Amino acid sequence: MKKFILLFAFLCMLTLPATSFAIGVEFSIGGWYQQPDGTLSFDKTTNADDLDLENDLGYDDKWQPIARLKIDMPSLVPNLYLMYTKMKWSGTGSKDVNFSFGGENFLGNVDFNSELKMDHLDAAFYYGIPAVNTATADVLNIDLGLNFRLLDFRAEIEQKDVDQKESESYFLPIPMLYAGMQIEPTNWIALDLEGRGIYYSNNHYVSLIGRLKVKPFGPLFIGGGYRYDTIKIDYDDVDVDANFKGPFAEAGFEF
Repeated sequence: MKKFILLFAFLCMLTLPATSFAIGVEFSIGGWYQQPDGTLSFDKTTNADDLDLENDLGYDDKWQPIARLKIDMPSLVPNLYLMYTKMKWSGTGSKDVNFSFGGENFLGNVDFNSELKMDHLDAAFYYGIPAVNTATADVLNIDLGLNFRLLDFRAEIEQKDVDQKESESYFLPIPMLYAGMQIEPTNWIALDLEGRGIYYSNNHYVSLIGRLKVKPFGPLFIGGGYRYDTIKIDYDDVDVDANFKGPFAEAGFEF
């Protein structure tokens, strides 16, 4: 987490010199109530090696921090959208059959500890469609661009009773398409819709967000909505086939 916080802060500092020429700046922090659902495996040989995030690993729904920064740049310069998402679980689980994880054999009906981390930092570069904004008198705006997601992944299984342990970790850059839409019928309320995604071979990684923002006074706003991530990635023999969904809340400033 510290590595991503430092990187997020560094990227924010790099953008500060440009903010004096920017059309707008939006910053917020908040939390996402993540509800995991799906499976994890490492070097899978049979279906018994699939570990269910809820039933086998025992991961509960939980709030985790999120932060984001948007900068609307001057004409011809792509706008910038940074977003940090914390995703980490640990717990004690069990499985009623023997299973393999990373080539190591673990016993059924024996408790094991596990950890799963999927922290990521998004950096989207996008342009708004001027004709849409002009035709709707600034009520509707549509953005299109590219998103680059840096995934900090780690998975670990440890069965202390039999002194068995295996883990895998990696940083994975993932290019994605980005699309956003903002509907602002008045100065004090707005609806944001945004999506990031990629499909390749039998893999996919898609994030969908719906957000309602209320601006009570000045640059302050409070927001809330729903986020749905669906992931099917097989990388370095680690297979994640899961969904992470749930409501989120945030507060921030918009200039």
